[in-house]
Amino acid sequence: MNMLTKVSWLAGCAGSAMLLAGAAAAATGGEYQIYVTNERSGDVTVIDGADFKVLATIPVGKRPRGIHASPDGKTVYVALSGTPIQAPPKLDAHGNPILHRVSDDDDDSDVKADKAADGIGYIDTAQRKLLRKISAGSDPEEFALSADGKQLYVSNEDVGTASVFNVASGKVEHIIPVAREPEGAGTSPDGKIFYITCETGGDVFAIDARSYKVLAHMAVNPRPRSIDFLPDGSRAFVPSESVAELNVIDTVTYKVVKTIKLPEHTRPMEVRLAPGGKTIYVSGGRSGEVVALDANTYEVLNTIKVGTRPWGLAISADGKYLFTANGPSNDVSVVDLGAGKEVARVKAGESPWGVAVVPQAR
Repeated sequence: MNMLTKVSWLAGCAGSAMLLAGAAAAATGGEYQIYVTNERSGDVTVIDGADFKVLATIPVGKRPRGIHASPDGKTVYVALSGTPIQAPPKLDAHGNPILHRVSDDDDDSDVKADKAADGIGYIDTAQRKLLRKISAGSDPEEFALSADGKQLYVSNEDVGTASVFNVASGKVEHIIPVAREPEGAGTSPDGKIFYITCETGGDVFAIDARSYKVLAHMAVNPRPRSIDFLPDGSRAFVPSESVAELNVIDTVTYKVVKTIKLPEHTRPMEVRLAPGGKTIYVSGGRSGEVVALDANTYEVLNTIKVGTRPWGLAISADGKYLFTANGPSNDVSVVDLGAGKEVARVKAGESPWGVAVVPQAR
């Protein structure tokens, strides 16, 4: 074999190896999958992160909403609830929800609630199967993981508490009273504090992750549904859905240092910082858009049209793609963040609610 032939042969081998590696990656679903909770159909849609095709539909139980993965990617946790769904509140002439009594200012009702259905579901990502459901307090809606992944901080919507749930033992270790209708949950980047947002009165609680004592109680405008942080933990961002605002919280002083007015008709639900923390993304709810803001200047950089009433959203670890759960249109939008536009729409189950980007299990 002469030198030229040998070089060509080696190049061919390398090319074949690359093709085989690519085929293997496709067979295993790429570097990550997207897990989506479908609130009305009681299942989770699994989407391939490589080609955005549906890989599986996993039945999990009643009303799956909050969803997050363990740090190793082997388990996905899902908040399940037997509290029936009610229609969202009516809007006034300016597009703001009309809030009256407790049963009108949320999608839930205690009437005929099936408390046996409440719990945290454990999904094995290798089998793509629900292994078990364990009680984690009444009506769990959203939750956050501790820094080591050993605990879940759960918002128990109908009883006004937060539960500290031990993943290994499957037991609630602490119950912390908060305020009416806790929904959002988030853990500070250093893992020392977790936050619970309560939508009815606009309450935000900062809770010590070791002593479980309330460190601060802040007030924002109604319906703060989520929370996220700058990578250094110096600022937290909390949306107020009812008034199209994004609140900036100083996490040292526990003060709201700025309130950002979002574009008209935005009804913000989920807030997420892009990897690196330079851009804030907020799902716009009824506006059908995702709003992108500069994390330093708070300037609106872009509004991206997605599906109908986007709620939950998640961003891939490489920062290339954003995914939104679009409830009424029963699908998931795939947004190319480099291009700043939606590039795909993936059919999910009935009423997608939450999204989690799950790395391949190690």
